[in-house]
Amino acid sequence: MSGETAGRQALEDLCRRYWSPLQRFIRARGYGEAEAQDLTQDFLLHLLEHSTLKKADRLRGRFRSFLLGALVRFLGDDYDRRHAQKRGSGAVHLSLEEEPGLGVSSEPAGILFDREWAIVILENALRAVRQEFESAGDSKRFSVLSRFLPGSLEPLTYDEAAAQLALSLPALKSELHRLRQRFKTLVRQEVASTVSAPHEIDEEMNYLQQVLMDKSNDLSVPQKPPLQIP
Repeated sequence: MSGETAGRQALEDLCRRYWSPLQRFIRARGYGEAEAQDLTQDFLLHLLEHSTLKKADRLRGRFRSFLLGALVRFLGDDYDRRHAQKRGSGAVHLSLEEEPGLGVSSEPAGILFDREWAIVILENALRAVRQEFESAGDSKRFSVLSRFLPGSLEPLTYDEAAAQLALSLPALKSELHRLRQRFKTLVRQEVASTVSAPHEIDEEMNYLQQVLMDKSNDLSVPQKPPLQIP
């Protein structure tokens, strides 16, 4: 596989892994669920078919910002097409409040996109560490230890976890320390794949942490477990 082909594949994988923030952003712009799913699919196909991903040179900045900017332009073009079709068919023009994509402010939708992006990063890291445990035949150990990671809805006490794993408290805490360090490493790797330079990793992690912890964003985001960048 050539370097160009491998780079394109990596960008395609990134797009698919971050489907959820794209769809949630479109929903926040006033589109229905089914239409948002179709538009998300159309947007990704548009990126691939028109070689738009070639412009996502990682030396130019954060992939998160590139993808959101491309999506906003795509939705604008979609609105223009809809508007032109309505004029051509003689249909009555809708007001801005009735027109999908314009009736909802882009600012809260953008915050929603960033928050969902941060959540997906954590979910991807969690999935990766789970796969590592499963590959080692330690699924049960992970099911217990993971309840001490950010976002767990079923927390355990140290005593309960130690008893379930037949470990002493010092041994359990040592296991948890290793798990948290590995989880943090995987989060950093996930973030690193979406930024252009090593010095941007901490900046991006700090920003996403701020987005997750900002309670003022909760009104525009469906309820999810509390998450935190480690």
